[in-house]
Amino acid sequence: MNIRSLTRGDGVVIGAAVLLFISSFLDLAGCSGNYCGSIDYPNAWDYSLGLGLGTYMLGVVGGALIVIGRALPQPRKVAGLDLGTVGVAFSVASFWTLLWWLIDADDSGAGLILGFLAALVLAAAAIAGPLVPALNAALVGAPKPQVAGQPYGGQPQGGYGYPGAQQPGQPYGAQPQGQPYGAQPSQPTPPAPSQPQQAQAPGGQPAGDFSPFWFAVPVARPLFAEDGSPTPIAELAPGTWYLAVEQRGPNLVAQTQDGRRGVLQDTSGIQRG
Repeated sequence: MNIRSLTRGDGVVIGAAVLLFISSFLDLAGCSGNYCGSIDYPNAWDYSLGLGLGTYMLGVVGGALIVIGRALPQPRKVAGLDLGTVGVAFSVASFWTLLWWLIDADDSGAGLILGFLAALVLAAAAIAGPLVPALNAALVGAPKPQVAGQPYGGQPQGGYGYPGAQQPGQPYGAQPQGQPYGAQPSQPTPPAPSQPQQAQAPGGQPAGDFSPFWFAVPVARPLFAEDGSPTPIAELAPGTWYLAVEQRGPNLVAQTQDGRRGVLQDTSGIQRG
């Protein structure tokens, strides 16, 4: 599961589902006056198992399905329906049922009022989350690229896209070629792609003034084949740096960690390294 693909709307769904679960253990109705006697107004679980499972937990399960459907790398379906669609239906059903419980109650208790408000927020976030830009923003932003120098005596960390990685076959602690012994290594800078990765125009000159750069996406986005096929060949995940090697109009040709290249059609909100 990719937690970085969750949005702010998913965060609201999680909070509302937790509040709805807590409200199921509070009293459904209150009582005041001289006619109450020893009347017991239980919570949803003591009153009816159908109310606890069929109304309160229906909304909680709906919120969980929405979040799980968003966090999974590939869409999952239940009876031919997307998990997120089923979760939205469950959330709306929970809100609708609690609305009529609230209207029918003479003296609503904390469990009924709080449950209704939580179900209302849950259903609203489930429906409006993909539509409102403020709720569709990433819940956890992509990490910043590390550009600061290493601590004194520390060894550079290797990894894809890291410019200071130890070269294969080079002895540990060996001085890089072309640098005087004892000289301090220069600050790491983003690596420049090799010449075959640059877009070439006729005559061997680079096309336009485009310069390859590193970038990260705010949410998970598909990468399509360069031949225009509608089927994605990979998915770019937040928190990972990718190399943009060419620009084709509003689109970018990106390269993944395993060397695959494809077209990123949605470039809105990307973070440049």
